[in-house]
Amino acid sequence: GFPANGPEADNRPMTLRYALAGASGLVGRELARQVSADRQCTELHLLLRRPLPALEALPQAQAVAWGSCAMPALPRIDTALCALGTTMATAGSQAAFRAVDYDAVLAFAQAARRAGAKRFGLVSALGADAASAVFYNRTKGEVEQAVSQLGFKHLVIVRPSLLLGNRAALGQPPRLTESLAQWFAPALTWITPRRLQPVRAETVAKALLAVLANAPAGVRLVESDELHRLGS
Repeated sequence: GFPANGPEADNRPMTLRYALAGASGLVGRELARQVSADRQCTELHLLLRRPLPALEALPQAQAVAWGSCAMPALPRIDTALCALGTTMATAGSQAAFRAVDYDAVLAFAQAARRAGAKRFGLVSALGADAASAVFYNRTKGEVEQAVSQLGFKHLVIVRPSLLLGNRAALGQPPRLTESLAQWFAPALTWITPRRLQPVRAETVAKALLAVLANAPAGVRLVESDELHRLGS
């Protein structure tokens, strides 16, 4: 399983029950795969708006149908992971974007808290800042603040830069900025600050799970440059 070090290592449960929202995305898919491979994982509840047979077939995975109505009640869990997110282009409006990146994220976090989760991992974004003049960054920062106030014993928030991964495998159209980054990022690495360099989805997932397994009580923010190191 994931390493457990520090003062709480001996107190961690031998089995872990997870819930994951956002499994249809790049990081969510990697989180599902990596969690299901953890020998300590006994349950992996995937909140799904549509069937995802490949992920539902993973060891320990169980689908939780999530329609257009309220967040479904979750079974008892130990750890919740949230990789929900959209783009302004996909959402089509600020209101539609906020409905996913703020409302749905917060609703899932609240449901996880009611279900007994003590550990929560949130995939946010580079530049998240509740005081930002940029709507995208401000929304990300505001939801970070809202989740931080729910009282999780361990909360880890990761802020990746531009994500790299195979969206075609998810049935999603490629994103222009990600496609360009796939081509040009390697050649520009030497002049691009580490925190701004694109990061692979599997790297983000690995780093988030590693930090969450060992995080002391409280809120831990992990910026993109640290994700490269922790997830390598």
